[in-house]
Amino acid sequence: MAGYGDNDGFTAYATAAGYVFPDGTTDAQKTAARQRGSLVIDRYEPRFNGHRTGGYAQERAWPRTGASTYYGEAIPSGEVPVPIINASYEAAFLETTNPGSLSPVVTGASTVKREKVGQLEVEYAIQPANIEETVAMTTPTVTSINGLLWPFFYPTSSHPLVV
Repeated sequence: MAGYGDNDGFTAYATAAGYVFPDGTTDAQKTAARQRGSLVIDRYEPRFNGHRTGGYAQERAWPRTGASTYYGEAIPSGEVPVPIINASYEAAFLETTNPGSLSPVVTGASTVKREKVGQLEVEYAIQPANIEETVAMTTPTVTSINGLLWPFFYPTSSHPLVV
């Protein structure tokens, strides 16, 4: 599976952003990080409008057909917008420096309500009601990624519907 963009674009994006790859980072590691970064972006697919250009068998959430920006600007079918690629590069860089950090493994049964170590005792105020809430609470939110992606989400209305 290929991630969004390419290694040259990833390197150029990271350099322009002032990011420094760990010494000895190989092209194979960048490719693997781009793959994981693209999987992070694809988790947002339910919030993207339009549908996969290549149907259900298409590997990635983009390109899309019938997609538009939040402001109604049409996105040509078959095109992956630059901010989508850049968001995947942001995720890929985080994955390069801390592999797996954007995809935590969560086990609902291991949720701790109270911990005591010596004289220190901590009780957590929020207990998720189900595994979906546990996953939501433990999945990192990266504001730079959200900032790049929001123009491609379904628009929401602040006006109530009157029936």
